[in-house]
Amino acid sequence: MPQPKGLCIDISGVLHEEGETVAGARDAIARVREAGVPCRFLTNTSRKPSRAVLDQLRELGFEANEEEVLTAPAAVARHLEARNLKAWLLVHPDIEEEFEPTPFSGADAVVVCDAGERFDYRRLDQAFGLLMEGASLLAVGMNRYFKQSDGLHLDAGPFIRALEYAAGVEATIIGKPGEAMFHQACDSMGLAPGDCLMIGDDVDADIGGARKAGLEAALVKTGKYRDSDRDRAEELGAGVFDDIAAVVTHRY
Repeated sequence: MPQPKGLCIDISGVLHEEGETVAGARDAIARVREAGVPCRFLTNTSRKPSRAVLDQLRELGFEANEEEVLTAPAAVARHLEARNLKAWLLVHPDIEEEFEPTPFSGADAVVVCDAGERFDYRRLDQAFGLLMEGASLLAVGMNRYFKQSDGLHLDAGPFIRALEYAAGVEATIIGKPGEAMFHQACDSMGLAPGDCLMIGDDVDADIGGARKAGLEAALVKTGKYRDSDRDRAEELGAGVFDDIAAVVTHRY
């Protein structure tokens, strides 16, 4: 593939790990800027609103503006608005501001993000009830787990699978690895998916999703990367690099 015309870059695990900037990441983004290459910062995180993600990037020393940050909850909100859907939310309280509030009785969709402690029986059963009445199921992603300083923790994926199984439905995935978020990012740069490169640390959500959506992809050995991910990445036709600095140096 020729030099990518645009970059889609995962945030956690690629630019920073637990709030500590990955070595060489700031210089890599600066090099991309100097090359005049547009980029979008993509994240499936669903415990922070878009404004907080942007603030964190800037605090870590990365140049970024509002239009360059695309969170999975914001992508879901756009999807709902475009289809005039009214959603009941099973989400973390910190991101409720991304959505238009809808009473339980008026909902025709269920949105599931990483809800943390809100993943209790009562709320899951409420979601199940709406789905059985015909509501559609929308989700930020199928991530199985995420990494924090004290280890790995369950993400939204296992709970989404449980609702799918119980209600006999299939979730529409808007965040990674669903195609919608990748296509929203490429469209916002005025580029075709085939002209863009996704850089990520999750072989399924970042690499598998990007390849299915038509983007080139590069897996980095930071964040949640495991040695066992290499074979899967290579099967998908993705390069494997030590970090984002190595990717940018190789391509630019």
